[in-house]
Amino acid sequence: MTNTQLSGTVPRQARARATLLGYAMRALRTLPRPVQRAVLNGATAGELPPVAEFVRMLEVAGAMPDPGPTHAELLARFPELAAVEVSEPAIEGVPARLYRLPGGDPEAALVWVHGGAFVQGTLRMAEAHWTGLSLAARGIPVLSLDYRKALHGVCYPAPSDDVLTGWRWAVSQPDLLGVPAARMHLGGASAGGNLAAGVAKRLRDGEGRPPASVVLAYPVLHPEISGWDAAALAAIRDRPGAVYFSPAWVRDLSAHYAGAAGPADPYAFPGLGDLVGTPPTLIVNCEADTLRRSGELYAEQLRAAGVSTSVHLLPGAPHGTLNEPFTDAGLRTVDLLAAWLRRPAT
Repeated sequence: MTNTQLSGTVPRQARARATLLGYAMRALRTLPRPVQRAVLNGATAGELPPVAEFVRMLEVAGAMPDPGPTHAELLARFPELAAVEVSEPAIEGVPARLYRLPGGDPEAALVWVHGGAFVQGTLRMAEAHWTGLSLAARGIPVLSLDYRKALHGVCYPAPSDDVLTGWRWAVSQPDLLGVPAARMHLGGASAGGNLAAGVAKRLRDGEGRPPASVVLAYPVLHPEISGWDAAALAAIRDRPGAVYFSPAWVRDLSAHYAGAAGPADPYAFPGLGDLVGTPPTLIVNCEADTLRRSGELYAEQLRAAGVSTSVHLLPGAPHGTLNEPFTDAGLRTVDLLAAWLRRPAT
C-alpha cells in the first residue's frame, strides 16, 4: 500500500467494498445490542481490512457499533458504581466526562484518554466509561477526554492538541477534580496511551504543567512494531476474539495518523527521541497483543533515560482489557491503575 492511498485515495474496487461495509455498520447500529455483539464478536479474529479501506468504512459508517456493556449492565454487575456522579464539563472543542464520588478528599485524579486506533472510539465505550466509573468509585476522580479522529482529512496534531486542551483545562480546575494540579496524572489506553504519552512529552518541553505521572494501558508508542516471529504473530491472529494488529497494519496506520508530520515525529510517536525528564510511568501490557512489543521497548527506553517505570504483564490477555469489564484481565487492569495512582508521592 502506498502513502498516496493512505492519504485518502482507495482503489475503486476496494473503495466500493469499504463503502458497502460502512453502510452495513451504520445499519448494524440500529439493531438490538445482542445482535451487534454477535456480529462483531464473530468478526474480530484475523486480519483487519487494509488501513485505507478501514478508514473509508468508518467515514461512511459515522461510528462503529459498540458491543460493550451498557451503563445498566455495568451497574447490575458492579452496584458500587451507582454512587459515582457523572457530568459533562464544557471544554472548548473537546467532549469530556467527569467522574467523581460526592464529598471525600481524593489523593489523586486522572485525566484519561480512550483508544480506538486514532480513528474510532467514544466516551461511551467501556474503555472510557467503565474505567472512569471504576476508578472514581475507588475515590480517584477521572476526567475522560474524547478527541478528533483521524478521519475526513484530520491527522496529527489535531488529536494531540485536543488532549493537551483537556489537560490544561483540568489543571486550571482543581476544585472540580478535587485535587491540586500537582496530584493530577495523565493516562490512556492503546492509541489513547500514545496521545497521553505524547502530550506528556509536549508538557515536559514547555507546553504546560507536566502530570504527576503517566499511566498507560497496552499502548502503541512507536510507528512500527518489531520483535515478533511468524509463529507468534499467527497465534495472536488466529485467537478467537483477539484484536490483531499486524506489523504492516501498524506501519500503515502510523503513516495515516501522522499525516504531513511524518512517522518520525517524536511527539506523534513518543517512543522516538529523548525521554529524559519524563514523569514516572506505569505500563500495563497484554501478553496476546502485538502492541506489547511497543510497551516493552518504551519501558526499556524510559529506564535507560533514568525514568521511574513500573511494568506489568497480563498473562494470556488480548489487547483491550479495559473494554472487557466482566473479565479477570479487565478487573486486574483497573486494580493496577488504581494501585499506581494511590501510591505515595515520591
